[in-house]
Formats: sequence, structure tokens, C-alpha cells
Amino acid sequence: MSEHIAHVSDDQFEEQVLKSSVPVLIDFWAQWCGPCKMIAPILDDIAVAYKGKLKVVKINIDHNQKTPRNYNVRSIPTLMIFKDGKVQATQIGATSKTQLTQIIDKAIA
Repeated sequence: MSEHIAHVSDDQFEEQVLKSSVPVLIDFWAQWCGPCKMIAPILDDIAVAYKGKLKVVKINIDHNQKTPRNYNVRSIPTLMIFKDGKVQATQIGATSKTQLTQIIDKAIA
């Protein structure tokens, strides 16, 4: 559990993600998901590297089912970048830090 990454619930999603003044990278994940655990250190690094420019949040799909359903999340990990309340990019499945930073840089430019 990182101090750089916020955990949000369905109830907090609108306030923390859609109304955020900075772009948000959201990780749809679950405790039992191996690839989700694999990318956790990458997300932690990104949260530190992009501090002030990008907020990184996680939403546990087992405890919060409304938000993943609203965004058609069918497999995890699913990473989405929101900017001004809209999805700018989606990455399904584990990815490398290099690929993810390229997606982020393009989405928040």
C-alpha cells in the first residue's frame, strides 16, 4: 500500500476522479489479481514521478462494482486516464513502465 496512491470507492469516484483538477490514472484491480500486483510498483513509481501533474488512484472491483460496470471494465488490471472528467486513454492488462509513461504523456499533454 503506497502513500502516493489514493484508494477510491464508487461513492468517491465523481469527486476524486471526474472533478479532479489534474488528470487521473485509475487502476481497476482486485486482491486476487496477479498482474494487478505485478504493476503495483510501476504505479507507485509513476505516482511519485508525476506528482502534481497526475493523480494515481485505485478502485477495488470486488468492493466497488458500480464504477467498473459504468466504464465496461471486463478484465483487470484495466488502467484509464481521465482528464476533465473524460476518459483519455485505456490500457487493459499489465504493461511496462515505458509503455505506460508514453500513454500518460500523450493523454495529459
